[in-house]
Amino acid sequence: MELGYAVAGLVVGFIVGLTGVGGGSLMTPILLWFGISPATAVGTDLLYAALTKAGGVFVHHKQKHVDWKLTAWLAAGSVPASLLTLGLLSWLHLSSHALDSVFKLVLGVALLLTAASILLKPRLIKLINPQGHPPAEFVLKPLPTVLIGMGLGVLVTLSSIGAGALGTLALFLLYPALPTTRLVGTEIAHAVPLTLVAGLGHASMGNLNYMLLLNLLMGSLPGIWLGSKLTRRLTDAWLRPALAVMLAVVGAKLVM
Repeated sequence: MELGYAVAGLVVGFIVGLTGVGGGSLMTPILLWFGISPATAVGTDLLYAALTKAGGVFVHHKQKHVDWKLTAWLAAGSVPASLLTLGLLSWLHLSSHALDSVFKLVLGVALLLTAASILLKPRLIKLINPQGHPPAEFVLKPLPTVLIGMGLGVLVTLSSIGAGALGTLALFLLYPALPTTRLVGTEIAHAVPLTLVAGLGHASMGNLNYMLLLNLLMGSLPGIWLGSKLTRRLTDAWLRPALAVMLAVVGAKLVM
């Protein structure tokens, strides 16, 4: 089973390196398939995401792909929202069965939203800028950014999903003038503190398997490296729709 976890990490890491999406949205359902409880799957995946994306932040920062002001405003909404969500879960004293049911439902909804964002992003780009003109100058919008952060904070804390595809899409719709490289770098930089806070909160509630986390990292780190190396050789024109359909199917099963 430990080898299976490492292989799962390798496959998910490869897809993330190749397409830039699919981390939590693939890892958490895989852990459920392995028989891990929803609460433990979410908690473990959150710290897994924080550790794997931390290295990406360093690379993007060196390449000046991170807008730190935008990152700070996102975190100003997401981190407090995550802490409040964790506090509410702790205060409610839900049974393990009830807690798993909540995580399973939110996870299913998050997967459906992620699948929709992957499929609809190209059409939204054309809708916002049908003529293909250069977008207006980038202007920071604190209040909407904080609100986006709050929504991501709640969703990520309850499902471990949303910081990637959904966060990137939300930022794109709000800041179409932000270059794609800076948008991706900023999203990754924001995901690290959010997933770290949420993951540590889940760990304090007992929703973390340390050996599982270690096995996932052993597979995912080389997988991300390999996927990144092949990203220019393989097209994701079929990978992204296939990924979206798979996430939608899994999400629908979890919701039903």
